[in-house]
Amino acid sequence: MITPVRAAPATATPAGRLARTALRCGLAAGAALAVAALHDAHDPGVLCPLRRLTGIPCPACGSTTVFIEAGHGHWLAALTANPVTVVGVIALLTAPLGGGAWWWRQAPRTRNALIAGAAVTAWLWQLNRLGV
Repeated sequence: MITPVRAAPATATPAGRLARTALRCGLAAGAALAVAALHDAHDPGVLCPLRRLTGIPCPACGSTTVFIEAGHGHWLAALTANPVTVVGVIALLTAPLGGGAWWWRQAPRTRNALIAGAAVTAWLWQLNRLGV
């Protein structure tokens, strides 16, 4: 029996990976512009339920602000709102270039430790940034 040879998908080529990354970046930029415009039209205030109820920020606090500031082109303000979110978004956007494969090669325990470390870092950053 002859086994058919499958061609590699177009996204497996370097040009395909670059195209996927460019598409992801374009969609993220569009989302940031939309969130910034929505925020300019209607500022809902604090969105985090934990912070709204207790005054204590969660590790993800500042993530919406990252997109609002990026949508306005204020890159330093976006970075200082929540650096862990910025790093995470960059990692997700550029995953087709090879970082995604690296992530899935890690043992689940390593991935969980990295996520926990990022959450603790983000939370400490927010506690310091918001003076809690």
